[in-house]
Amino acid sequence: MIDLDLDMRQYDCPFIDTTDDVDISFSAVQWQLDTDAEKLETRLIARGDSTGALDQGLQELQSHPNMRECYILSKREDVAEIGTTIEQTNAMRAIQRNDGYITGPFRIEDGRERWHVGFDDDEAEDRTLAELERHNDFAVEDRDQFGPTTLFDLLENSDSARQLLEGCRSLTDTERETFEVASRNGYYETPRETTLEELADHFEISKTAVSMNLRRSERKILKAALGAIEGLADRDEL
Repeated sequence: MIDLDLDMRQYDCPFIDTTDDVDISFSAVQWQLDTDAEKLETRLIARGDSTGALDQGLQELQSHPNMRECYILSKREDVAEIGTTIEQTNAMRAIQRNDGYITGPFRIEDGRERWHVGFDDDEAEDRTLAELERHNDFAVEDRDQFGPTTLFDLLENSDSARQLLEGCRSLTDTERETFEVASRNGYYETPRETTLEELADHFEISKTAVSMNLRRSERKILKAALGAIEGLADRDEL
């Protein structure tokens, strides 16, 4: 199996058009492509930069000409869970016609969409990318090729992967940014390539505040990683 990570801009997608105009993002929770009816049914999480942005984005989405149906399942402050049915886009049609398939959830923000697309062979991949290039703007961000053993391993350990992912998602924006900057600048190297004082200067806060942000992020990620490792160990014992 060939798995592509695509950064995509479709010119007939209501979600992309909406995120172009409004500070809102969409993350897919569930999706079902009906090729006979040429429609895509989805459940998504919509998040606005503010409550007003969320409301404006949902109004624009509902009025988009390629939107068949858009309804709110739940809503709280700047986050909503929505259900939608849209017309099959040119990119969806190209992937389906060339024996490709969606392998993971998609996320849309700032007029771009991150897709995970799978193919069984190089020829199907080449045909699809050539067709996509004619009507869409995209870049291949990553390409992996898995054999059956690797795929089996991924499926068998999906619970551990999910636990680690949830741990990463539990970081606040501040914790994540602090952890990323510290790691990128060599804070965890031996010897260290940056100090707490330099990180404090970067974020314009105290060394104590930087240290607390790092400790919180480290604790969350370590807890998730240990849980994932325990899941792997339990499966190995079985």
